[in-house]
Amino acid sequence: MKMRTLTINDYEDMVKLWIESALPFKSKGRDRRQAIADQIETDPSLFLGAFKNNTLIGVVIGSYDYRGKGWINRLAVNTKYQRQGIGHRLITSMEKILKEKGAVVTCALIEETNQESIAIFEKLGYVSEKSILYFSKRESEDA
Repeated sequence: MKMRTLTINDYEDMVKLWIESALPFKSKGRDRRQAIADQIETDPSLFLGAFKNNTLIGVVIGSYDYRGKGWINRLAVNTKYQRQGIGHRLITSMEKILKEKGAVVTCALIEETNQESIAIFEKLGYVSEKSILYFSKRESEDA
């Protein structure tokens, strides 16, 4: 397995992996091609992919708020390659990048039904914050 920074040329493969991994795909919001292109242009180091034989088998996107908080987003590993340490490696690689940017806190939002992600983050020392409620206001379901 090789890891490298992703480019917008990897967009279709990222989307395919998110859909195969049952991650919600927001085609009119955060996941639309132009939104991803803009983010990659702003900071390409926050887009990592794991490849086997030139096929994208894992992806993670990071974000940094410049106030010391980093976020791990859109983690997905092809189901054929899960439980082989790929998610672990993507997370720890992104943690390193975020720390280099100044993050002293690294966070992830995980849906309650995604037990695989919950387990890997807990294994890596993340703690669920029960006192925080997530609110959103969307223009549509796919935004």
